[in-house]
Amino acid sequence: MNKIVSSISVSLDGFFEDPDGGIDWGLVDEELHQHFNDTFRTAGAFLEGRVTYLQMEDFWPTADQDPANEGPMAEFAGIWRDMPKYVYSRTLESVGPGATLLREVDRDQVCAVRDAAPGDLIVGGADLVETFRRLDLVDEYRIYVHPVLIGRGRPFFGDAEDRQGLRLLESRTFGNGVVLLRYETDPAPADA
Repeated sequence: MNKIVSSISVSLDGFFEDPDGGIDWGLVDEELHQHFNDTFRTAGAFLEGRVTYLQMEDFWPTADQDPANEGPMAEFAGIWRDMPKYVYSRTLESVGPGATLLREVDRDQVCAVRDAAPGDLIVGGADLVETFRRLDLVDEYRIYVHPVLIGRGRPFFGDAEDRQGLRLLESRTFGNGVVLLRYETDPAPADA
C-alpha cells in the first residue's frame, strides 16, 4: 500500500526556514540532489500547501532551460513538471498545469488519492504536514538534518497535543554531512 511521506530538510537546531523564510542555508550538493530525484521519481503525487507550491512553481517548471542548471537540477525540473500535484489553499484562485486545487484537507479524499496513486504521496509545507499529522495521515517522516545551526527561524514541528511514536527505518550520512533520519509512524505510544 502507498504511504504518505513528509520529506523535510532541517538545520541541526530544528529549523526549516531562517527568520526571513529563507532556505538557502541547506547543503544540497549533487549527491543529495540525486538522492532526492531517485526518491521523488517513483512518487505518486506531491501534496503541497500554498507557500511550498508557489516556491516550487516559481522555479522548477523551467529550471532545465537554464544552462547553469545541469545534472540533477535539470533532471528534477522534469520530475516536477510530470508529477501530479495537489495544492491545498483557501486563497489561490488557480494552479498551474498538472495541479489540482483543493480548499480543505478531507481525510477520505486524501486516502482515496493515496490508494489510487502509482506511488507514495509526498506531503510538503509545515502547516500542511501539521494538519496531516493531526489527522493521522503521515505514515513516514524523512528528515534531512543539515550540519548547520541557524540560531532562529521557524521550527518544523510545532506544539502537539499528543505524543507520536516513531520507528527508525533508516539512517544515512551523505558526503556533505547531511544525515537522513527515516521514521515510520508507530501506533504504540512513544513511552510504551
